[in-house]
Amino acid sequence: QVQLVESGGGLVQAGGSLRLSCAASGRSVSSYTMAWFRQAPGKEREFVAAVNCNGVITHYGEPVRGRFIVSRDNAKSTVALQMNSLKPDDTGVYYCASQRVCSFAWVTKTDYDYWGQGTQVTVSS
Repeated sequence: QVQLVESGGGLVQAGGSLRLSCAASGRSVSSYTMAWFRQAPGKEREFVAAVNCNGVITHYGEPVRGRFIVSRDNAKSTVALQMNSLKPDDTGVYYCASQRVCSFAWVTKTDYDYWGQGTQVTVSS
């Protein structure tokens, strides 16, 4: 079993930056694909970014491409999401997720087996 805990959310003005972190515990996630999703009020949970097990290959959802950067530190069992040039549309609860394999199936919620509780990000205009 894997436990995921997100941190780093908060309130920021449009154009600003935030860095989210996800700490994994319970078992090693170094061989698992990990990702960030987000959910705005009244909307479906959507894919944000993912990183493969060795941290070399990343994939981004179209709304955040070029602004967000996902990375991982397998020695520390952490995954980070650096969010730059934030927009009000980036507002939502951000969730860390992990698969149980090292796959390139990135964007579908049902491909992920473990989820954190989420951290709120609010971008004011």
